[in-house]
Parts: sequence; structure tokens; C-alpha cells
Amino acid sequence: MDSHVGSGKVITAPLITEDGRPIKDPLVLLEATSSENTSDGTSTSSTNGNEIDESASRITDKLIIDWKLTLHQIGLDVLRTDRTMVFYENKENLSKLWDILAVYAWIDKDVGYCQGMSDLCSPMIVLLKDEADAFWCFEKLMRRLRGNFKCTDQSVGVANQLQYLASIIQVLDPKLHDHLEILGGGDYLFAFRMFMVLFRREVSFGDSLYLWEMMWALEYDPDIFFAACEDASAHKSKVSKSKLRGVRHFGKWDKDKDKENSKNGSEDTDGPVPISVFMVASVLKEKREKLLQEARGLDDLIRILNDVNGNLDAKKACAGALKLHKKYLKKVQTKKP
Repeated sequence: MDSHVGSGKVITAPLITEDGRPIKDPLVLLEATSSENTSDGTSTSSTNGNEIDESASRITDKLIIDWKLTLHQIGLDVLRTDRTMVFYENKENLSKLWDILAVYAWIDKDVGYCQGMSDLCSPMIVLLKDEADAFWCFEKLMRRLRGNFKCTDQSVGVANQLQYLASIIQVLDPKLHDHLEILGGGDYLFAFRMFMVLFRREVSFGDSLYLWEMMWALEYDPDIFFAACEDASAHKSKVSKSKLRGVRHFGKWDKDKDKENSKNGSEDTDGPVPISVFMVASVLKEKREKLLQEARGLDDLIRILNDVNGNLDAKKACAGALKLHKKYLKKVQTKKP
């Protein structure tokens, strides 16, 4: 498909023009120049500051053109991903991240590559030495998250989670919800990034791994966590066998649903509210007083929440999310006729 994939390089300049003409020396952004002849007599021209290789065959397949047009954008995002980590001072690790995202962009033609995927893929590269293993773990992760990246002019991929969040805050803290609506944040789009990249920007790298594992484990049955905590505090033995059977049963169901969701690119909207929604709710609860007292517009709202970036305590946020989850369930049950 392209010789740069697997070459150990990271492409940060366009490989091709929008009409399918290959760009010469794509690794370097060239200044716009007039048409001229190269030393080998080949004619070259320039468009948008990139030198075009007229001797190369023009690509006509639109799928290939679209894919090649994303490769340099992937490279730019790769260079910005976890850039403070010593691990990525090794260019070989950067190229692994670029390779995986480039290949994924080709195999998932419906979604392709979207900004934010590099944040989700990076932990796979760090944890797994083998590039192929890292790719398939990332591909599996994207089966559950690719729906988040399917955006249209009318809706965003995380629309369901934003709606869940609005409903939860309205039930748990009507005053805060009303204040957010007055500020123009009633659609909760300010939480968009938290859902898209699973809090990678809000917590440290190590905490993000803790957070992901906790969230995915709780998808099986949040009550298991509380039962385990209660048993531990009372020095009892293990969680009841009936609950564990429920976990295994849910795991089998989850596998079937995963196959279905991977086909249509959607999340399971009929299942329980994802714990990630309560995670965002816990962040809002922590910043509640500041939001109520200082936020006078959307800019203030975003500024206050941006203070969380890199400073969120994952364990504290998890504990807060679980408490809100339990409180929400109680309130909803009491309202039922």
C-alpha cells in the first residue's frame, strides 16, 4: 500500500495531492517554487508548497487517495502524543505508533483515522513490545469505541453519553444543571474530549491504565465492586457464587454484543449507563462550587474544567463515580411508581 509503513519513519508531510498525484520527497515540507526540471530531466511542479513528482503514476482509486491523505496528519498527531514520556524519545517507538494507526485507518474504511485515536493507541505500544500484538489490542479496543468517532453535521459520536450525563446531573444536582444551561453548556459538549479519549488528558499515564481497567471491569456488574468492598470490610470471604455466575453470564453476552456492535459501529445504547459517564459527573461535582461561583460563560466553564488536565486523581475520581452511581440508582428507583 505504501512503502513508508513499516519503514521506521514517521510521515509528517503530505504524500499525495487531492487529485492523486504523488508528492516528491514527502518527508520534508518544501517551499512553493515554480515549475522546473530536475537533474534527471524529470519535470516537477509545485502546489500548496509541495513538490509534485510528475514521473510517478497518478493514483485514481479514491479509497487509496483518501487513506494516503491522512498519513501525514497521523504523523503530526503521533509527535504530539505523550511527548513528555522518555519512551517516545526512541524514534522506533514513534514509528510503531504511526504504523498501527496508518494500518487501522485503512482497514476501518468507515471511520478511518480521527484525532484522539493516538491517545488510545499509545498505551498499547508502551505495554506490549510486539507491534502486531499492540495493533490487535488497539483494534479490539476500537471495536467498543469506534462509535465515538462517528460524527455527522447533526450529531457527535458520544451524543448518547452526553445525554446520559445531562440526565444524571439533572437528577443528582438540579442547581448545577440549571446553571450549566444558563451558561450555554446544557448540551454538555464540554465533556466531549473526556469521553473520546477516556480521560487520557485528565489523568497521568499510569492513572489512565488504572482507570481503564477499573471501568471495563465494572461494565460486567457495578454491584460486584460494592459487594467485594463490603465483604472485605467485614472480613468475610468471597463474593457470592450467584453474583459471580452473573458476571460470567454477562461476559458471554458482552462477547455477542461486541460482534454486533463491531459490524454497525455503534455502542450498546440499551445496556446500563457506562461508568465513564459517572466519572465525568464526579469531576463536575468536585468543581461544583467553583462552577457556581466563578463561571459566567462558556469560556469560564472550559477554563475551570481545563484545570483538571493532568491533575485528576484517578482513584479519588473512581470512588466518587461509584458513590454517584449508587446515589443515582436510589433516586431513580424511588421515583418509579
